[in-house]
Amino acid sequence: MVDDQGAVADVGRGDRRAFESLYHRYADRVYRFAFTLLRNRHLAEEVVQETFIAVWKGAKGFEGRSQVSSWLFGIARNQAHALLRREARGERARELPAPLPDPEEAFARDQLASRVWEALGRLSEAHREVVFLAYYEGMSYQDIAQMLSLPEGTVKSRMHHARRALAEVLT
Repeated sequence: MVDDQGAVADVGRGDRRAFESLYHRYADRVYRFAFTLLRNRHLAEEVVQETFIAVWKGAKGFEGRSQVSSWLFGIARNQAHALLRREARGERARELPAPLPDPEEAFARDQLASRVWEALGRLSEAHREVVFLAYYEGMSYQDIAQMLSLPEGTVKSRMHHARRALAEVLT
């Protein structure tokens, strides 16, 4: 199995199998990240499509200075924000966001997972984003800071405030 950076290099040379491999490794993770940001299943699916179109077109430009996962989540984040901007300008039909995700649709099967998901939904987008990247994707604060173009201290501060808010909701 080719490592992620090798797969991106192969995609940059037009290798469809390498692209399929990256897609299968990351599509679900990108979807969960987009859903965390947008809280709408259909919009998250659109972000996954747009992200992987951008990967296909931009793989040649990947220089390997970050992890492939950071690069992909950065693309997904940009796609999500671009989608929101298009909606704000009325360039696409506005869909109402789901009030709270159904635990079955959001990979939560027990009551605790449902409560955590609900608590995450109450956080601001900035706080949800760092919690998702740190806990669900296992990214370091340094990687998150690089991906979001923020000082590491800001990421730590957001995480601190997010944890406090989650603790209040969950207790």
